[in-house]
Amino acid sequence: MPATRAPRAVRTSSGAALALTAAAALTAVTGCAEKSDAKASDAIAVTASDTACEVSAERFPAGHVKLAVENKGAKVTEVYLYAPGDRIVTERENIGPGTTADITAEVKPGSYEIACKPGMKGDGIRQKVTATGEGAPKKRDPRLDAAVAEYRKYAQAQADETLPLVRVFTDAVAKGDVAGAEKAYAPSRIGWERTEPVAESFGDIDPKVDLREDGLEKGQEWTGWHRLEKALWQDGKIGAAEKELAGTLVKDLADWQRRVGKADITPTGMANGAKELLDEVATGKVTGEEERYSHTDLVDFKANVEGAQKSYELLKPVVSANDPALVKELDAQFTALNGLLDKYREDKGSYEFTSYDKVGEADRKELSDGVNALAEPLSKLAAAVAK
Repeated sequence: MPATRAPRAVRTSSGAALALTAAAALTAVTGCAEKSDAKASDAIAVTASDTACEVSAERFPAGHVKLAVENKGAKVTEVYLYAPGDRIVTERENIGPGTTADITAEVKPGSYEIACKPGMKGDGIRQKVTATGEGAPKKRDPRLDAAVAEYRKYAQAQADETLPLVRVFTDAVAKGDVAGAEKAYAPSRIGWERTEPVAESFGDIDPKVDLREDGLEKGQEWTGWHRLEKALWQDGKIGAAEKELAGTLVKDLADWQRRVGKADITPTGMANGAKELLDEVATGKVTGEEERYSHTDLVDFKANVEGAQKSYELLKPVVSANDPALVKELDAQFTALNGLLDKYREDKGSYEFTSYDKVGEADRKELSDGVNALAEPLSKLAAAVAK
């Protein structure tokens, strides 16, 4: 993407989606404009196909906005809502042919683009839309403001804690220490994987640090973790180019660290970000595509689940009042999925997990089923927050 994120199905990164789909940090709203409660009756219909992206309304009131997506194409698609500069407001990945998805987002007045990405590739087929109005602000539940504040602290802490771990990894690369770099690789990614939707909301950082080789656009230079992963595990050597790339990785992640505190975060953004993170697991980790050389997928998997759960737990006081049945289901499914992951821990409570190439097809299917069982109720979290 011209500062946009490459599709998860063919690359790493994140991101979603936030899945924490999702997703991710949404455009900040200090007050909602014209009333828009995102009911089914006033949802914006987005009809995606392999050649088109049709929207039922090009103008709509700002506030809580619902996109009702239907994929009528033959390819899996993604749908994004972009703010100017290709900042990701919200997204939903992995929408299969003949399926639907509802996305609830909180937006302020302004110009946006809705993009459908058939095959989950490229910049997508885009439609310009406008969120209108400067009506009376809608008072937000103070518990949601508190959740946003706590999540912002969490995202910043994850970035702050990541940089020292990244430097352990890149210092080993700079020394030509293959074994040391391999040992430090997975721990250096945990904080990023927990909060990836926030990083993806900026648009330009994720492709620099977390892109897989098969997600490269024409003429794009391959940088970041996975370029170094391939050198370490497949090539088994570190050259001058890799040492230079290690320095670039530190620089790019330091940029992420500086910008995290300025991210636009809303309660629905947190909820969509949680779903994006589960989408990340479904399209990259369970398949083994994310860490195809190191096979450290389960470390990323666990971090994605932890990040999704953090968003959920912060939003839970409000969701408990709005949709207690959803809370019961989410509690049960998070517990079940974490239990499945614990089977693959080398030591209880540690971040040492079984190498994913040693996880058989039946066990991968069990993990995939666990992800799907959580992803379905998690897709309803944003709507419950917006009630």
